[in-house]
Amino acid sequence: MTSNAMADATTDSAGSSTVEPLGASHAPFPAAATEKATLRIVIGADTYPPDVNGAANFAARLATGLAQRGHDVHVVCPSTTARSTVESNGLVTVHRVGSWATSHPTFRVVPPARAMRQARALLAELAPDVAHIQAHFLLGRGLAAAARRTGVALIATNHFMPENLHGHLRLPRPLRSAASRLGWWDLRRVLRRAQIVTAPTPRAVQLLAEHGVPSAVPVSCGIDLDRFPRPERAPMPDHLAPHVLFVGRLDEEKRVHELLLAAHRLRRDHRVRVEIVGDGKCRGALRKLAGRLGIAGDVTFHGYVDERALVDAYLRADVFCMPGVAELQSLATMDALAAGKPVVAADAMALPHLVSNGVTGWLYPPGDVAALADRLRRLIEDPAARIRMGIAGRRHIAQHTMASTLDRFEGLYSELAMAARP
Repeated sequence: MTSNAMADATTDSAGSSTVEPLGASHAPFPAAATEKATLRIVIGADTYPPDVNGAANFAARLATGLAQRGHDVHVVCPSTTARSTVESNGLVTVHRVGSWATSHPTFRVVPPARAMRQARALLAELAPDVAHIQAHFLLGRGLAAAARRTGVALIATNHFMPENLHGHLRLPRPLRSAASRLGWWDLRRVLRRAQIVTAPTPRAVQLLAEHGVPSAVPVSCGIDLDRFPRPERAPMPDHLAPHVLFVGRLDEEKRVHELLLAAHRLRRDHRVRVEIVGDGKCRGALRKLAGRLGIAGDVTFHGYVDERALVDAYLRADVFCMPGVAELQSLATMDALAAGKPVVAADAMALPHLVSNGVTGWLYPPGDVAALADRLRRLIEDPAARIRMGIAGRRHIAQHTMASTLDRFEGLYSELAMAARP
């Protein structure tokens, strides 16, 4: 189904294009175990492919998985240009709203008035059973307000912490606490419009409750295990220098500098290769740090890579490292476990849900570079432990399959749709 609702009569023009189905490189997600009514679902995403980040990837996988199960799925998201377009790929209809570029490479801004106008027009035309926002920013906020005005059932998923913005806004440290309080107030104000609020982990749900959003429901972002071979079937890396991998945004809260400092410490006993996949505003500073530490030759900055190269990077790694302290779930860490890699991660936010000390990897106190180096050393020096933890990690992450996530959201959507019907 295509729509003209998203064409802004004053400044935008509508177009259409055919693209490869989202997730086309993977087998379809398994159908639900029991037959469910077909639903019309509108997903609001303030970031969506071609953006490269966890929230965008999750929104795309959710939309694709629901469409593969027979639902009529529409995504409303920022356009990659100032023009509004409508795309259909045979599975998902994507309504892209004309947007403005920002200083962040994967985040564009839709003017508030346009976001509200387009959201209301889309809901009026489609009359969906449920709307599902993935963020409380401008498009999510507009869709939430439009759903309330039109009586459309609304579910909201939170992937965000206000503290994530400190580095982007370059706020002086004395102002950060006040900015966080304001951010939580704004987040709370939007999420309260939803009949159901979800977050990826029990820790993320607890965090929402601590900031005035009670009764949220934990629903994992899910993972496609079939992207990676089982650890016992995958070839073991055969390079002489162990490889430590990080995947994610190169922004302040990810603390990638701690990994570089730990790699420098390890040089006394081991040569360690560090691979970094992703990009962000800290990339230049991290390159300079590697140079000052004398390890630039052992650090590879890959930038953004395609799916095949990403999978290869995981399979090439001996250990995965996640030093971030603001992870509400961490899809990159879930991928590492699915690939059968032991994980060394900061003991912060939701990472302890994924990493169990001595079982799937090791946790370390955030900011403690000596402890991080020690945990990496243990795994570098013990290949048998790496294999054992990799197998345990794959077994642990199997409870986070995308099929289970789709089942859970289908149940929530059906619950809301049934309640809304006469």
